[in-house]
Amino acid sequence: MSRIAEVVVLAADAHEVMAPLTQDNDGTRPWHNIFVPIESQWAGTFGRGWAAEFTHRRHWAKLLEYLEAVPWPRPETVQVLIHDEEDDCFGLWMLYDGKLLEVPLPRTERYIEPSSGTGDDSTDISYLLRTDCGPDDARTAYGERPTP
Repeated sequence: MSRIAEVVVLAADAHEVMAPLTQDNDGTRPWHNIFVPIESQWAGTFGRGWAAEFTHRRHWAKLLEYLEAVPWPRPETVQVLIHDEEDDCFGLWMLYDGKLLEVPLPRTERYIEPSSGTGDDSTDISYLLRTDCGPDDARTAYGERPTP
């Protein structure tokens, strides 16, 4: 399934560990996309964020596992924001005990689409939906959307 996802990584003092992710893949990661530093309008004042756009879920499916293994200098500052094409807002993952876990956001719910044929939950397709929006909001503008 072709879906675009925007991924933002925020972390303090992480220039050295993020540097390889801003270069072409050297074969050590399961995707080929490159992260671009997020620059402040005031040179040298922010510089703790990186962004990438992935065009297929399979290209970023192993991203969280990869980022868990990075030797972050300050793991308590690591935040990963992911906005899949049909999400209502960015989801937030943070490191807890070495694992990137999704942080529940107020007034949102992750809907996991049942896999075809079996009815079992499939982690391949999910949507982060706002629960405080009415039927005429932006999420219905793209067509019929699942409801949690």
